[in-house]
Amino acid sequence: MDKKPALTRKGLKLLLAGLLVMVAGFILMMGGGLTDPQTFNYSMFDFRRLVAAPVVIVAGVTVVIVAIVRREKE
Repeated sequence: MDKKPALTRKGLKLLLAGLLVMVAGFILMMGGGLTDPQTFNYSMFDFRRLVAAPVVIVAGVTVVIVAIVRREKE
């Protein structure tokens, strides 16, 4: 029976990098709130919130999936 850990040091670094990329995507999505509910805020429909942030989050999820399923060569 092989007693190798599921995640190696390199895989763990890749996992943490993917999580940081996902956090960056959520930070890109933040903002755009107003104190007056009667005014409409067009800045919540800009490119950063509708396109860039979701792409960054999906990239982070992809990195995390790769970190989990990737195997080290023996």
